[in-house]
Amino acid sequence: MNKAVAEFLGTLWLVLGGCGSAVLAAAFPQLGIGFYGVALAFGLTVVTMAYAVGPISGGHFNPAVTVGVFAAGRMTPVSAVQYIIAQVLGAIAASAILAYIASGKPGFDLVASGFAANGYGEHSPGHYALRSAFVCEVVMTFFFLLIILGTTAKRAAAGFAPLAIGLSLTIIHLVSIPVTNTSVNPARSTGPALFVGGWALEQLWLFWVAPILGAILAGAVSRWLGSED
Repeated sequence: MNKAVAEFLGTLWLVLGGCGSAVLAAAFPQLGIGFYGVALAFGLTVVTMAYAVGPISGGHFNPAVTVGVFAAGRMTPVSAVQYIIAQVLGAIAASAILAYIASGKPGFDLVASGFAANGYGEHSPGHYALRSAFVCEVVMTFFFLLIILGTTAKRAAAGFAPLAIGLSLTIIHLVSIPVTNTSVNPARSTGPALFVGGWALEQLWLFWVAPILGAILAGAVSRWLGSED
């Protein structure tokens, strides 16, 4: 239970910090946060909570990470399911908190704002097509998981994994925010989509399928790279 609670809190902070920076701060150009600030916010949420609760649960905060760790042979199916449920609930809770805060601004329209939801086609920030969004999410998640699995391996230098993981998530956002608003995390996509509804729910499937596919591929490659044969 303590591991599940750690995953719930870690995912809540990731969505609240990352999506919150997009919904609350990036909307005000005078604050200077912009595109780069949102990317950095996502990276910093992972770094901070990985150090805070990573020793308890491993600091996944992402169903794709959990699937990748499972594919690499590092956790049981029961634990993986428990982690994913906790992560999705954490993302929904964060989205509810964020929606409540944002609604305090006069004239705020949650649906019209997009609420940091992920999308493709006309709902992509750069109007990228479905095929571009799918490939982007698969490839970015693949490398994200490869970095996670590599930096948390027994032979890796101890204590530096959260920094590498957080920096890699920042890089991923710098590349893919224009394409999909960056998911690489099905829980992060699910929370805002439930509040936006409509198109966000219709396109949510991609932000489960593509990241999980990338994670499975990374888990298999990581297992092969780490083998002694």
